Amino acid sequence: MSNLFDEIVSAHQQLRPQVRVTPLEHSLLLSQQLGCELFLKCDHLQHTGSFKFRGASNKLRLLSDEQRQRGVIAASSGNHGQAIALAGKQMGINVTVYAPENAAAIKLETICALGGKVVRIPGDGLNAELAGEKAAREQNKVYISPYNDAQVVAGQGTCGMEIVEQQPDLDAVFVAVGGGGYIAGIGTILKRLSPKTQVIACWPENATSMYSALEAGHIYPVEEQETLSDGTAGGVEPGAITFPLCQQVIDRKVLVSEDEIKQAMRMLAASDRWIIEGAAGVALASACKLAPEFQGKKVAVVLCGKNIVLEKYLKAISYENH
Repeated sequence: MSNLFDEIVSAHQQLRPQVRVTPLEHSLLLSQQLGCELFLKCDHLQHTGSFKFRGASNKLRLLSDEQRQRGVIAASSGNHGQAIALAGKQMGINVTVYAPENAAAIKLETICALGGKVVRIPGDGLNAELAGEKAAREQNKVYISPYNDAQVVAGQGTCGMEIVEQQPDLDAVFVAVGGGGYIAGIGTILKRLSPKTQVIACWPENATSMYSALEAGHIYPVEEQETLSDGTAGGVEPGAITFPLCQQVIDRKVLVSEDEIKQAMRMLAASDRWIIEGAAGVALASACKLAPEFQGKKVAVVLCGKNIVLEKYLKAISYENH
């Protein structure tokens, strides 16, 4: 964690102005409703609409000239791929993204519009990751994991640096978890610079790969169900560096239902007029669930992205059958 902390600090200094410093905004209405001082870390306002641009930019900036010339390969259901494609476009690096066949078409179209090439792979996100890694080895290109890469995690951790600078006395930070890179980076900073702040990891009940691994003490295949939080769905790669990091930085784990995710997305649309994706809804839903324990205290919810398919969003905020 010591090396990772130093790498995050370096990335925080080097990635400006390419990577935005996103606002940490106090939500007056949500604070009144929940009884705590609730702040929203608006990483859905990052370039490409997701925190993933942080890690992508950091990884690509650290490539050698020779590696840049060969191009890179990534695996993604959308957000990571869009981030790599934009960062690659800015730096003149060719990008190929391996994507699961069920990835949202609009996200893959955006990757192509940003200059990336998309290769669809049968199966889930883990299959795409394994196929991408294999292709990178065969083509002698750098493979960029969505989470299983220390330089990517360091880039994601710059969000934690911003949180500490913007509100240094938080009692808790809620972060949705997929592969664990985001919370690993944020948690590494909070453990060093704001140790009193609880790092609370959040999952949808339908997609619990990292949660289940942490509960069991080892990574194993987990069957997942469809979820609004597609940004956190998919298996965890065997040997992922994020697993031990998550073991070290996570103070508490929370599961939320699909109905709770929908309700959180509706709440935020009504209170702060933000459109967010399901993964961000997971973090807010978790904060709502634990709000009675944080009465009068300061908490932050990390809004990790807004890249949600319109049909999914309309279904989530619909009041039909409620």
